[in-house]
Amino acid sequence: MDFEHRRDSYCGKFSIADVFHQYGIPFTMLEPHVVHPLSDAFSKNIADFAAICRVVNGMRRFSVGCIGARTTKFKTVRFDEITLQKYKITVESFDLSELIYMVQGMADTEPKVLAKRERLIGYTNFCNVPENKLLTLSKISVVIDNYIEEYHLNAIALRCWEEMQTTLGVAPCVLLSELNDRGIVASCEIDLCSAITMYSLQLASEFPVTCLDWNNNYGTDPDKVILFHCGPVAQSLMTEKGLVTDHKMFAKSNPGCGWGSNEGRIAANPITLANCKTENGKLSIYVTEGEFTGEPIEDEFFGCGGVCRIPSLQKKLIRLGQGGFRHHTTIGVGHMKNVLMEAFTYYLGYDIIDIDQ
Repeated sequence: MDFEHRRDSYCGKFSIADVFHQYGIPFTMLEPHVVHPLSDAFSKNIADFAAICRVVNGMRRFSVGCIGARTTKFKTVRFDEITLQKYKITVESFDLSELIYMVQGMADTEPKVLAKRERLIGYTNFCNVPENKLLTLSKISVVIDNYIEEYHLNAIALRCWEEMQTTLGVAPCVLLSELNDRGIVASCEIDLCSAITMYSLQLASEFPVTCLDWNNNYGTDPDKVILFHCGPVAQSLMTEKGLVTDHKMFAKSNPGCGWGSNEGRIAANPITLANCKTENGKLSIYVTEGEFTGEPIEDEFFGCGGVCRIPSLQKKLIRLGQGGFRHHTTIGVGHMKNVLMEAFTYYLGYDIIDIDQ
């Protein structure tokens, strides 16, 4: 449509619904409802509707790879595969022992391993990592890539402890970081539900996403919290390149077994937070908004974290606890609640848990 040609002759305002109806696109509830077609608000409506389309089209049918079984210590990440299939979300399961077997049978000089090694050392700072650990991480990454390619996976959830440490002597955090950075959603601790909301956030924002722990308070501000994880955060979300270390939690009992934690800090940005659960045949999901502030965290705080300000945080945490949501949340850059709520409610039929009331 030639809006420039029509500008002089058109005096009124323009409903974005008119555009959608003219081209046979389903009606949307984006606000403001009536705006001038040359205004910034109209451009934002178009961009938001494009994001809704990406989320709906992407979430209507996709596949998640579950690599390993849920560790028995983390009952908080249980999910119902039958419920997910009802929503056209297919789970492909892989035995972790198969991954370990393939890694142990892979030669150090295999071309794919050497290419992955170069990719990893160019991605973040591996200066302190022993060569044998770097090669092991490269092999694990090659195997995961093979799963993704062969089974056409849109996302993965990985059992990242304790077999990786006791058998292979590494922590795969940095590999999940690298996957997320190149647009392949990857959650840790077999949190498959987090992988689902990560995928929706990535579709909406077209930018890397991550899964984080609800962690410590930040000072005395009731609306600030430290969100953190061991190192699966994409470099694109960080202030600078991370430093790969021996995972400090595993190093307490077995030093040298946890090389792969990518440490750093999360950059200041407006964000959207979301997560979901499966219960009684329903996929229930919450969405809220906040911002990473860029405020300092002490150097001794390991892994990758950032200070996040979330309005009415304390009430929201209580609602999350009462609603049975887990210790993880997932984040994407930008305020996208309206986009996601429209996609989830009107098109995908998810059960919405409103924690912003």
